[in-house]
Amino acid sequence: MNDRKTTNTLLLILVIPVVFYLLKTLSFIFIPLFSAMFIALLFLPMMRWFKRKGVPKILRIVIVLLILVSFFKIGGELIKLSSREILTTDNAFFERANDKLTLLVTKAEMFFGFDFLQGEGMLRSIIKKDTIIKNFAPTVGFIANTLSMTLTTVFFVVLLLAGSLDMQKVLNNTLLKHHFSSVKTFMKIERDLIKFIKVKFFVSLCTGVGIGIACWGFGISFPIFWGLFAFAINFLQMIGSVITVVLLAIFAFVEIESASMLFLFVLITTGVQVIFGAILEPIFMGKSFSINVIAILIMLMLWGYIWGIPGLIMSIPITVLLKLLAEQFKNTQIISELLSGKPRDVL
Repeated sequence: MNDRKTTNTLLLILVIPVVFYLLKTLSFIFIPLFSAMFIALLFLPMMRWFKRKGVPKILRIVIVLLILVSFFKIGGELIKLSSREILTTDNAFFERANDKLTLLVTKAEMFFGFDFLQGEGMLRSIIKKDTIIKNFAPTVGFIANTLSMTLTTVFFVVLLLAGSLDMQKVLNNTLLKHHFSSVKTFMKIERDLIKFIKVKFFVSLCTGVGIGIACWGFGISFPIFWGLFAFAINFLQMIGSVITVVLLAIFAFVEIESASMLFLFVLITTGVQVIFGAILEPIFMGKSFSINVIAILIMLMLWGYIWGIPGLIMSIPITVLLKLLAEQFKNTQIISELLSGKPRDVL
């Protein structure tokens, strides 16, 4: 019995690196598949409601696709509006930014005793023509890769909603054995994941709106851009909030002359992040979604290494999925407890 347990443990140790290697190598398939799975989960209750009303399957799928297209259309219009806002900015802002940043870095040079700017302005030293040309090809490649991933994700969403790729049957035939319990477990996981994604989207939206209003109120340039940025990066658990506050503080340093107003702006943007991210989000999520801070950081590094930016975005939903699955089995409940950081009660 002990030999069998040792063999299974050794096999598990050998299999885990292979699985992660395959996930990284075949990222062009797994990233759209996992993204589509989380998107499809949001629409499954609506698909069932349409089915009860007798709506044909093809019409149900068309409605979902129209909703997705509308969402991307709205997002695209907001990005265009933000880009137009940035492009119409006069040179006075960039000159002011160059002067302030140059002064700041010059003081740092005097303190540390090194010459970083070498007689150039701060912005000119960062934004150089050869650097822009060098990064043009990778930028085009990134956009093309993103478009390809998006189209593949939409394709997988259609397959999942059409039932051609049934995740419930996959779970029934692998992890979950008994039909009744497997259906019940799948419905619980589906319900919890939908709740998690909805709450995360709502909190990120409120954070973006709050940041945008704060920027507009203090006269910070590009409030629409900063609102969109805060909304998007808030999906990166913990680190997204820190990045938003730090970048906004640096940006506000250029535009706000008064130190007291600068401090107040940083205080308000930090407060927006704390209220929505640290107070309201845990309340809306509930105890079942609590994840240890160390587990969050490890998962961010792991999935960020495997899948890059998409991995950073999906790391927490994947962790929640693993936690919910681990809760369903007695032998794996310790994994769920490690992820949540809450040890089981000892009688």
